[in-house]
Amino acid sequence: MKTFPLRIGTPDGLLFEGEAERIVCRTITGDLAVLAGHCNFCTALGMGEAHLVTADGTVRSAACIGGMLSVMDGTCRLLATTWEWEEDIDTERAQLAKQRAEEMIAKGGLDDRAYKRAQARLHRALVRLSVSK
Repeated sequence: MKTFPLRIGTPDGLLFEGEAERIVCRTITGDLAVLAGHCNFCTALGMGEAHLVTADGTVRSAACIGGMLSVMDGTCRLLATTWEWEEDIDTERAQLAKQRAEEMIAKGGLDDRAYKRAQARLHRALVRLSVSK
């Protein structure tokens, strides 16, 4: 299968640089797959699972939480706010974050801002747990 150059980074540094067959990630409008020959494109990333197929056929999964993805002249660049490879996710920590967020929401009495923050924490925890399974 054809490949394309891909760079994945966060504000903390470069996480992947090499040839890829495919990258699939959640954008703010839904899931997007980038393959070799993709047209020039730029979009904001949402919260969700990401899947990378490298040039040698290795499949890697990650939790991607926000950022930007661009394809320019055949090169794909993904700058994520948070990117955690499956093997780096602390499942216990994510489970505790999920429980805390659920408890805050169930307790009630939150103003709109606090409720939205609790929902976002819950969503992040669920993404991490989904990827780590």
